[in-house]
Amino acid sequence: MTFAALGIAEPLLRALDARKFHTPTPIQADAIPPLLTGRDLLGVAQTGSGKTAAFSLPLLHHLAAHPARLAPFAPRALILAPTRELALQIEETIRFLTPHLRLRTAVIIGGASRFKQVETMRRGADIVIGTPGRVCDLMQTKELHLHGVRHFVLDEADRMLDLGFIRDIRRIVAALPTPRQNCLFSATMPQEVAALAHGLLHDPVRVEIAVKQETAPKIDQFVHHITQAGKTGLLLSLLDDAALSRVIVFTRTKHGANKLAAALEQKGVQVNAIHGNKSQPQREKALREFRGGRARVLVATDIAARGIDVTGVTHVVNFDLPAEPESYVHRIGRTARAGAAGVAIAFCDPEELGALRQIQRLSGTALTVVGDAPSPEQFRSAPAKPKRPGQAQRKRFGNRNGGNDNRRVRRAA
Repeated sequence: MTFAALGIAEPLLRALDARKFHTPTPIQADAIPPLLTGRDLLGVAQTGSGKTAAFSLPLLHHLAAHPARLAPFAPRALILAPTRELALQIEETIRFLTPHLRLRTAVIIGGASRFKQVETMRRGADIVIGTPGRVCDLMQTKELHLHGVRHFVLDEADRMLDLGFIRDIRRIVAALPTPRQNCLFSATMPQEVAALAHGLLHDPVRVEIAVKQETAPKIDQFVHHITQAGKTGLLLSLLDDAALSRVIVFTRTKHGANKLAAALEQKGVQVNAIHGNKSQPQREKALREFRGGRARVLVATDIAARGIDVTGVTHVVNFDLPAEPESYVHRIGRTARAGAAGVAIAFCDPEELGALRQIQRLSGTALTVVGDAPSPEQFRSAPAKPKRPGQAQRKRFGNRNGGNDNRRVRRAA
């Protein structure tokens, strides 16, 4: 099977050939044909499976086949992504696919210049790629009209719901015209995502690439049982080893990320933090310095667990265990990329034993304990889910979204 055999337009094949892409991935081979015929599609596939090209190639094929005069503020296609970084990566993919097509894209994301985005929209764009919060903002100010949208893509739907975007998504969908072609992709299919797909898609083709719940076999996984108060000292001790040359450290909250980054910097560690409260230029600078080796450590919340592709990450440290075990799999997937090996290290406070148990059950992997382990009685008695923090704990540590309500989190993404 080749891309040429799928019936993709010749200008797109030329772009693929220039990058030495000839054979589609499984998700591309299964998704592209029904999308080319105009069918709605529900795709279940993990990050890194090639799903961006799976929906981008048919979308570009249709737009190129039906050229239209650009209208100010009125795109012909809308792609929603949960994070700014993923939106920019989608645009990058589309740009490399369209050197031989006269199609314009616009990226509408929070944390970047609103004025520049509005000016781009004023000149007209075939495709808008955006995060739900900024898309809703421009809809409200009449600087984005969706009446001309004929192709709608909702990417990483499960992540959208995790970040609290459901109200914005419903508002956007309500403004879309009919008929249109819809495409929804998700790495997992919980009940909430299935309900969203049922209301959005019309007689969809379902394409599902087997989701491997187990973690990558080339990742060595370890766990240190340690109190919350001792975690920073342990991390500094581990960083004395030069083998930890490019490290992503995950915290549960934005405040925790800032606090940890400040503590590491005070000890002379080259470090940056990335989370939803950082502006887009700050986030791009942090990633640029991390990719370029000018920052050894990147402290991040779960916003970086998906959609950020940084090669050469030697270690992932779960400073705080995630509340959802699926997030652990996505977090440690930032290492051992492109065939390389990697190391994942988890810090587990006694109150996180329940989360650790869920992670090991989901991944099917028992993490190797370094140092002392809790007694079997302690482990068996650990709650299945982390306890909901009381008022005093919330005041001290913040909620899962870093102390912000859902509205602020949506706008920050």
